[in-house]
Amino acid sequence: MASTESIKLLKNKIYVTIAFLILARIGVFIPIPGLDHTTFYQSMKQNGAINFLNIFSGGGFSTLGVFTLGISPYINASIIMQSLTKVLPSLKELQEEEGIKGRQRISQITRYLCLGWAIVQGLAIALWIKPYVFNWNLNFIIQTTLALTTGSIIVMWIGESITEKGIGNGASLIICLNIASGMAKNLDLSLSNDQFVLSNPKILVVFLTFISMSAIIILLQSATRKVELISIRQLGKGINKNSYLPLNFKYLGVMPLILASAGVNLINFQFTRFFYSNIFVYYSVYYFLIISFSFFQSSIVLDPADISKNLKKMETNIPSIKPGTPTKQYLKNTINKLTFLGGNLLFCTAILPSVISNATSTPELKGLGVTTLFILVSVTIDTGKQINTYFFSDSYKKLM
Repeated sequence: MASTESIKLLKNKIYVTIAFLILARIGVFIPIPGLDHTTFYQSMKQNGAINFLNIFSGGGFSTLGVFTLGISPYINASIIMQSLTKVLPSLKELQEEEGIKGRQRISQITRYLCLGWAIVQGLAIALWIKPYVFNWNLNFIIQTTLALTTGSIIVMWIGESITEKGIGNGASLIICLNIASGMAKNLDLSLSNDQFVLSNPKILVVFLTFISMSAIIILLQSATRKVELISIRQLGKGINKNSYLPLNFKYLGVMPLILASAGVNLINFQFTRFFYSNIFVYYSVYYFLIISFSFFQSSIVLDPADISKNLKKMETNIPSIKPGTPTKQYLKNTINKLTFLGGNLLFCTAILPSVISNATSTPELKGLGVTTLFILVSVTIDTGKQINTYFFSDSYKKLM
């Protein structure tokens, strides 16, 4: 059991997290001045691209508030930095060789990239909403761009503050909150629709589909491929089963789904009639994009050469595999197999609602977003693990 002090500290962290999340939601509903929000909202209702963006902004792109950009510029900046650290030797050295100072420097560069990305997005939105502005001029463009950019920086600060002072990863929790608020709003709209009728068999189908998708997502988050390791100290003593390199599907995350969905939406926008009339082509393109982006994400997150190099530094080997190039090739093959399997599981999860919907004539399933469910389950698991880790560390301190 945790001590009274640790429970109090955990409660304070939870309260801080909730307070910051409430602040992040309030900013979404502070409107941009000078805009005909009613006309804009009605026009954006049936816009598929805007509905997709609303998933991660909690409806921000429909209401067009100060926090419309949300955490997306920071996420995009982080992805760019992850890619650049694999390409630019100076950044790679900064991350791997400089320790805490190097990581702090990379975090600072990421913030600058976030600022630049937010300015570009804010300017693009200011130009895009011209038909709905009462008095569109240079002054309005500057004010709107500054407001949206400032809002994005504040959300970035909220996310970092949650990570530092609260519970869980701040950016992930903000996205999770936006998704949950969007789902609640969509459910309310569906229930208020007279044409929405959900019979008992349909409820059962929706429930079983939801459980199946959740089970696959949990499998993706928790399944681990254990690569056995042996160090010089263990020679002659046999292989210790507790000494292994854990490789799992978690490194894929939700990015392959998000990027593949965005790609499919873009292609669908250009070739709507062809895509809808040929479901085989649609699924083939979707499958290709998910697998491609899975390998892209894998190449960013895991580098077999780095892992092999670190194992050699620790004087640790994989049994029956020589150090150096053979170890690198073995790890590369193992990671590629895991990535391919993980990409296929992501694809199966993504198309499951659509397939069951067509097979059982349950159109309600098509609104069950795989990406949103994946994020919700993943963030819940990660936050739960962090809370458990907190209790374990408290128990460890007592033993010491």
